[in-house]
Amino acid sequence: MQNEECKMRLLEHQAKKLLAQFGLAFTRSVVVSSPEAAVDAAKQLQNFSFFTLHSAFVLKAQVPFGGRGKAGAVRFAVTPDDARREAGELLAMNLRGVQVTSVSVEEKLAFTREFYAGVAWDTQAKLPVALLSIAGGVEVEQSSHENLARRAFDPWMGLSPYIGREMAASVGLKGRTLSGMGAFLEKLAQAFLACDAVTMEINPVVETTDGVLIGLDAHVEIEDDAAYRQKERLAAIGDIAPTATGRAPTALELESQRIDAMDHRGVAGRVVEFDGDLALLIGGGGASLTVFDAVRRHGGKPANYCEVGGNPTEEKVAALTALLLSKKGVKKMAVIMNVVNNTRADVMARGVLMGIEKAGRKPSEAISVFRIPGSWEQEARDLLAKAGVRALGREISLDESARLAVQHVA
Repeated sequence: MQNEECKMRLLEHQAKKLLAQFGLAFTRSVVVSSPEAAVDAAKQLQNFSFFTLHSAFVLKAQVPFGGRGKAGAVRFAVTPDDARREAGELLAMNLRGVQVTSVSVEEKLAFTREFYAGVAWDTQAKLPVALLSIAGGVEVEQSSHENLARRAFDPWMGLSPYIGREMAASVGLKGRTLSGMGAFLEKLAQAFLACDAVTMEINPVVETTDGVLIGLDAHVEIEDDAAYRQKERLAAIGDIAPTATGRAPTALELESQRIDAMDHRGVAGRVVEFDGDLALLIGGGGASLTVFDAVRRHGGKPANYCEVGGNPTEEKVAALTALLLSKKGVKKMAVIMNVVNNTRADVMARGVLMGIEKAGRKPSEAISVFRIPGSWEQEARDLLAKAGVRALGREISLDESARLAVQHVA
């Protein structure tokens, strides 16, 4: 992990514009800031038939973080009038404290399959790493080993098409798709190195019915200290938010970033601070947004949003737990994740208990709800039971867990 304070995260349309400079193809799109402009954009897109699906459109809120689909911030339209209505609703949304001010109107493509392609820094190896998964459309860390190819490469040499083809072959791709993906990964790696990036992801990359590889979404984070070298490139894509919140980070957010960066294993951070009394330690991606929204819907006041997953160490979980419980006004903490297969529930439980002890609280008084079903679930239950805490299982939904968490704070 890199320190969030030291990187700039581009909006999706900015990321696509940047990556297109390196020969990567994306869906045709128009960014608008009003419902009326969305109508004009849809009509403009109707003039093209580039792999489109019945002239349908996709509308996406432009915000500097992921999980938009689960938050209802990705909509579909068939006619320009539909686009007007959906754009109006998206522009009225506030996601994680960020007001939606722009929407990307895109053509909806017909495709046969989807992939994940990305490049990131391996802080332990101190090398860039290319990633390819045939489980596109989901978080790559949820992919099984057989579905994921991972290859570190020399930043001075780049990633050759040959290595890209080897990666594609290792996940079962063949023929034209194998060759195309090799070239795709080479270009993505070139962009990563040329732009001083921390993370570059295209998720999903889809293969059209004609065998063409096209990106539907893009996520790019650039090293802040390298902004002066990227001045010309960045000037061409518009204003960039300093953090995923669209504002300067708070002291608590900065400390959470330091905690997350203390060890490369897993994620235990990415905190956004709010003025509430219920601390949240919640799974990353769509599940975290689902829980956050459910807490508010049931009348709760979240003290934070965060993302946890990928099997972080006990020490990282403990440090984050203690940090969140130290926030002024926090009464209790809810620990809620979806069914996990890439994170050990017992490691999470030990980390939470260590953090509560560090914060000088009692587990039975500090935890409002603990729900992490999945790997090593029974061991986690046993640990919590000894501390006087009852763990919830998968039979209790995320929504019900959020309701109970709010109820137990009162």
